[in-house]
Amino acid sequence: MIDARISQLRQWMKEHSIDAVIIPSQDPHQSEYVPDRYKGREWISAFTGSAGTAMVTLDHAGVWTDARYFLQAEEELASSEFVLHKLQVQNMPEYITWMHKHLPEGATIAMDGNVLSHKQHGFYLKHFAKSKFEFRYDMDPLAEIWPDRKGWPGDAVYTHDVAFAGKSRADKLSEIQDAMREQKASWHLVTPLDAVAWTLNLRGSDVKCNPVFMAYLLIGLEKSFLFVDESKLPAEIKTALAQDRVEIRPYDDIERALGALDATDTVLIDPQYVCIKHSNLLSKEQLLIGKTIPMWNKAIKNDTEIQHFRDVMPKDGVAIFRTMRWLHASLAAGEEVREHDVSLKLAENRAAMGNYVGESFDAIVGYKGNGAIIHHKPPTEGSAQIKPEGMLLIDSGGQYLDGTTDITRTFHLSEPSAEEKKAYTLVLKGHIALAKAKFPKGTRGIQLDTLARMHLWSAGLNYLHGTGHGVGFFMNVHEAPQGFANSLGERGTTVMQPGMVSSNEPGYYKDGAFGIRIENLVVCNEDADGFLSFEDLTVYPMEAKLIDESLLESAEIAWLKDYHETVYAKMSPLCTAEEKEELKVACGL
Repeated sequence: MIDARISQLRQWMKEHSIDAVIIPSQDPHQSEYVPDRYKGREWISAFTGSAGTAMVTLDHAGVWTDARYFLQAEEELASSEFVLHKLQVQNMPEYITWMHKHLPEGATIAMDGNVLSHKQHGFYLKHFAKSKFEFRYDMDPLAEIWPDRKGWPGDAVYTHDVAFAGKSRADKLSEIQDAMREQKASWHLVTPLDAVAWTLNLRGSDVKCNPVFMAYLLIGLEKSFLFVDESKLPAEIKTALAQDRVEIRPYDDIERALGALDATDTVLIDPQYVCIKHSNLLSKEQLLIGKTIPMWNKAIKNDTEIQHFRDVMPKDGVAIFRTMRWLHASLAAGEEVREHDVSLKLAENRAAMGNYVGESFDAIVGYKGNGAIIHHKPPTEGSAQIKPEGMLLIDSGGQYLDGTTDITRTFHLSEPSAEEKKAYTLVLKGHIALAKAKFPKGTRGIQLDTLARMHLWSAGLNYLHGTGHGVGFFMNVHEAPQGFANSLGERGTTVMQPGMVSSNEPGYYKDGAFGIRIENLVVCNEDADGFLSFEDLTVYPMEAKLIDESLLESAEIAWLKDYHETVYAKMSPLCTAEEKEELKVACGL
């Protein structure tokens, strides 16, 4: 089936004199996770990872992705012509180097301009120039060959109450408008879906696991325009938006509206998120290049949001604890349990908790060697059977009205080997080192990332993914701009600031054997002395049987003891008497 689609695309390429087609992962909003309509890379290649680029030439088909997806991509591409190209550096467009080596000078490259950002367009033009490539982005290469392409999602938009959000829509718009005045912007085009939803205190379900809806927001100094399918908005939301001077326009009206702006208006756009088709509608005099203001505003969580984060974590922890009790009981009874069954049970137990809306991402459940597939999503049919032996990695999360969770724990279902204990303990030491970090203002994620790796490095071990990412508040589980990474992208170079919530998730993976990852969410706080530090938000025990205490220093043992006391204090009030006793043992109390 995939090879047939490649053949159809190549026929289209011949008809339009195209030498190569680039098919990225994004939608017109440059989203990481996209609605079905824009899963073109998945449709053409069968690769389902959230990051990666497909490219098809007349004699080659390739997918470029990073180490998180190497094993997954090898499996998903195995039955087709597609070849996996392993990125040496995460997020780098190494397929361009391949193009310069394999395409003739003057080749014509095509890509859908709706999913091409202003920034990426400039990057391509610069790098294509040396081979004199012609770049066309005035066409959608898949439009004519994707017959069952999905339409736009139509689920209703709903309000995220200010009791959870901590700040009203009017206040958020006012703060954005103040920032616009400082930058001398008449208008601000906001295209990231999470930034639109956060600004307006609205949520939706157009993208799986992300509570967002398809819309653009054009903020003016006196009024704003929301470009959205009006049928998705209940009457009370329309009324509330009108009170805050937000007018409703059809989703597709964004191009007409941009083209109709006064020639003297300045429009602040973020080249990382605004597509080239939209930025081309504005003159050079109108364009004001900058950052999406609400993307940065929402990264700094307010006191209400942070307190909700603290409150949501115990119930999320109890849901996982009950899942593991069920798993152990099922295995002890000789029942057949598969990885997918665990993911269903996690969702079921979370759904029993208050204010639950859905998963924050598809649960990663990796038994034994599958744990080494960093983003292993167990299939509905045919996932691995779990037995009462070996290691199990579970990375999962929930979307609650009062917060977003993302937690990874590695369990052992029998007695661990010395190798497994050493690897787990080295990962734990890195996790603790980052959790305990105290650092001055101005410190960046790339500087802190090393703390989580240094103990693994000392043993000649490493992991090939970032150590952490920003997390939204009842919003996208992967949130720009901050995080912990060992590369010079935005995540690594963004300065850590008080109020930012991030994940702390070092790991280690032995192909074909096991995977280890330990993840908590942390919030950055300012201490009395003006330095910054992290507060753990996630509460769930570490796997005691995998810890080799002989490898821990006294300060690490003390941290672990304090952490487990906190875990018990916060989780136990939600537990039954029997669960409390088991939790006490798990916490070593």
